[in-house]
Amino acid sequence: TAGISIQSPQLDINTVAAGGGSRLFVRHGMLVVGPESSGAHPGPVCYGKGGYLSVTDANLVLGRVLPEYFPKIFGVGEDQPLDVHASRQAFQDLLAEISQTDPAFLETTPTIEALAYGFLRVANEAMCRPIRNLTQMKGFDIKSHKLCCFGGAGPQHAGAMARSLGMRIVEVHRFGGVLSAYGLSLADAVEDLSEASNGVYVEREGEGGEGEETEEGDDDKFARLEDRAKGGLLEQGYDESEIRLERYLNMRYQGTDNAIMILQSPSETYGTTFRNHYQREFGFQLHDRPILLDDYRVRAIVPGPTPEQPPENDIPTRSLTPLPAPHSTSRSYFEHGWVEETPVYYIEELKDRMEKEEGTGPCVAQINGPAILIQPISTVVLEIGCLAEISSEGDIVMTVGAAPTAQNDSSPPMADTTPSSASTPSTPELSQTIPVPVQQDSAIQEDPVMLSIFAHRFMGIAEQMGRTLARTSVSVNMKERLDFSCALFDPKGGLVANAPHIPVHLGAMQSAVVYQVEHWNAEGRGGIVEGDVMASNHPQLAGGSHLPDITVITPVFYQNAVIFYVASRGHHADIGGISPGSMPPHSKSLEEEGAMIVAFKLVKDGVFQEQGIRELLEAPGLIPGNSGTRNMRDNLSDLRAQVAANNSGILLLQQLANEYSLPLVHSYMNFIQSNAEVAVRAMLKQITITHQTNTLHAIDYMDDGSPIKLQITIDPESGSATFDFTGTGPQVMGNHNAPPAVTKSAVIYSLRCLVGQDIPLNQGCLAPISFCIPKYTLLNPSDDAGVVGGNVLTSQRVVDVVLKAFKACAASQGCMNNLTFGDDEFGYYETIAGGAGAGPGWDGKSGVHTHCTNTRITDPEILERRYPVLLRKFELRDGSGGKGKYTGGNGVIRELEPLRPLVMSILSERRALPPYGMAGGENGQCGRNLLVKKKQNNSERVVVSIGGRCSGSIQVGERLRIETPGGGGYGNYRNNDDISTTLATEKNDIIGANKTKRTHVHGTGSLTSYNSTQFSA
Repeated sequence: TAGISIQSPQLDINTVAAGGGSRLFVRHGMLVVGPESSGAHPGPVCYGKGGYLSVTDANLVLGRVLPEYFPKIFGVGEDQPLDVHASRQAFQDLLAEISQTDPAFLETTPTIEALAYGFLRVANEAMCRPIRNLTQMKGFDIKSHKLCCFGGAGPQHAGAMARSLGMRIVEVHRFGGVLSAYGLSLADAVEDLSEASNGVYVEREGEGGEGEETEEGDDDKFARLEDRAKGGLLEQGYDESEIRLERYLNMRYQGTDNAIMILQSPSETYGTTFRNHYQREFGFQLHDRPILLDDYRVRAIVPGPTPEQPPENDIPTRSLTPLPAPHSTSRSYFEHGWVEETPVYYIEELKDRMEKEEGTGPCVAQINGPAILIQPISTVVLEIGCLAEISSEGDIVMTVGAAPTAQNDSSPPMADTTPSSASTPSTPELSQTIPVPVQQDSAIQEDPVMLSIFAHRFMGIAEQMGRTLARTSVSVNMKERLDFSCALFDPKGGLVANAPHIPVHLGAMQSAVVYQVEHWNAEGRGGIVEGDVMASNHPQLAGGSHLPDITVITPVFYQNAVIFYVASRGHHADIGGISPGSMPPHSKSLEEEGAMIVAFKLVKDGVFQEQGIRELLEAPGLIPGNSGTRNMRDNLSDLRAQVAANNSGILLLQQLANEYSLPLVHSYMNFIQSNAEVAVRAMLKQITITHQTNTLHAIDYMDDGSPIKLQITIDPESGSATFDFTGTGPQVMGNHNAPPAVTKSAVIYSLRCLVGQDIPLNQGCLAPISFCIPKYTLLNPSDDAGVVGGNVLTSQRVVDVVLKAFKACAASQGCMNNLTFGDDEFGYYETIAGGAGAGPGWDGKSGVHTHCTNTRITDPEILERRYPVLLRKFELRDGSGGKGKYTGGNGVIRELEPLRPLVMSILSERRALPPYGMAGGENGQCGRNLLVKKKQNNSERVVVSIGGRCSGSIQVGERLRIETPGGGGYGNYRNNDDISTTLATEKNDIIGANKTKRTHVHGTGSLTSYNSTQFSA
């Protein structure tokens, strides 16, 4: 496929692992749903094939799925109904197991029904979280939308999810269970063609009013595309009279990479539509930048056989059909307990009744919740306080009322069908809340269901901050490579939730927030008031990681008190220093690496302090041999984006406090931190049993020979541990010194990996850990030492040492392969993927960012469009992964050629000492940095090794080739016998269906035959 351009229209679909087959666990007192799946075979327990406890089992034992309305296709012979007794027994067994290890669990979850309903609430929140994120990312208000559900299980959850999301209307199509297939049968026939462009959009006034001009010959381009698109449909046998044509322009602001496809509008110009769309999605305009055209696009459409709907004002009033007696009743569980006689309505019966009464016009039936509605291919759960309106065609529109408040209320209340504010879920204004102390209420008892829900909500807020930052930033580094992190912190600066962004930012961000809180609250500094936003980046003094990472911190005020802090840390591609990109390979002091910010109020009294931050970013230029920032415009835009990201977090935290009350929010903030601490302590205790020692040792070396030595001493009773780095080499006259915050980040990341399950990542992970890091060593340098490489190189080696001490897996590439290039006008920075280390039971992944980095690589199209370079090669480096029973991942080869003379710099490790293998596995290959030069008057090329750290001018026609390290192998590949793993299965960290190895029962019916055929094909 080399040289072939592949273009295809796509839908942005986000999948969530919380469906009917998602497995259920209780981990350290927290309910967890998925992402593991029981699959179609063996499936949930109720399938009768030795499956796993899953979401479907929870719906079944709660009477929200009724076996008598399902076909008898389950069991070994695929001729049995759903087995509700097996599901109940599985929940009973799980509850008994939990009670043995955590008796307090039964105080909040005493019955299997409470446990099953808790799992449903957690599953619903897991699905709500990406819905909130995606709508917010696109600039939409979720509460103004309808929730449309499909699939057999979707309507069982939609009502509760809509209530949680604040949505008013849920629509369930009559063919919802097979809506995707039904939609394909009604799909339009489309011929979609485009033609690339590099023009500039120009808008002008025409004779007849507002007009526009794209580029010369634009009408001809559209006409050619339309002729080709129509021809494609005519060849398929469609008539020309059926064809509808649409024109699009793919537009973006100069200097950005987010193009938006704009449909021609009869009422406004392309430019107006583009600017309105950009404002809604990104929240701002770039008025001083021209609009560029990337593509002309035409769609030729023959509409599918979708039934025509009359105009809204022509729809006749539907008469209300008297509701017949329910088809049956069921004992079903809702928010406050059992509803003993939940009415069950069969939709087909209602349709028949309405068809008989439609002589006077269309009819509609209304049903108040709670109720169960049975469609031929799905089950709809109508929650208490909701109203379902069923059309004569069988479509269902559900109006979601407020959640019930009375305890054990089993009466089916009438839902208000008028769109009044009284029946619409809403968030109270701040002035309506009751003032409460900013601390945990000791009377609030930890509930495992609420613990899981708050874990999702806190993490969801941090994720939405990240989406806002990606949406509003302008630099490639943040918008495309996603080199940033967003997190929530408690009033003292302790980490509460960190979105899964950049691991090396974790502990360091907490240190930065703690420093700013203490600094500004010190006597004589004015304190922190509403309207303040703080910024810092100093690694040694202010908890930074390295200077390009600027942290923006905002207090969250509620009832005149700080209840949280929110922070975003983003890597700015240039903040000055001795080389473009602010990642100099040969810096010897901090001042050579760019602008230093210890404590600065970026926003004061609500006003962005542009002049002050400009002076700080230009300050390095006052030092001989240094330069101020080379891209002030992007710096300022990205800092504003970081402020906007923080503001989105503030709004969501205030809404959370309104929704649940501040004492409850603070209580679960503390519970979640404690939960992470319990998980880490349990893991450390298990390590002492597995290794039969409480002292672990490891040492590894940087390429210059500097040792990183670690001794871990674990208290087997409490699960606390001391990480002692005594014996680590002295700080170096270079830049791979790492401040203590970076070391702590690497340790918290490693512990999070070793726990082996999805626990909240917060300061609780470090609560059991104490550190001994001697001063003026590689991991605790003086405040003027160069550290730009410590964050990106030494942090990786600390992870290698920690994982080596635990004998967890072989070393990964151990480097971020930091490449920068630029000149006096710009600076560009990227990190390059490599090989991941193998471990007991898995091969290492190839061509991935490993451990402390989690960024993207810049797309080739964006790289070459934005910068004067050609990407000549980007491929896997075959054979670079270490051999073993499990093979290490391969590194990559990335080769760039400048189109004008540029300064290119590489800052890398593992060029002299290879990533180690483990348990008999071979080492991964070292990386190489090569300059490919062409001899004068000769086509012959000379390849020159430039070492692990180099900076210099590269001329047109020369190429820089980076060959990244592979990961180490695990186990002796010459021995085919099973090798013993060095980490035993953690016995107490996962309680539930996956604790015991299950014997799956293989059936004899048609489904099993089909399954076997697929796997043997």
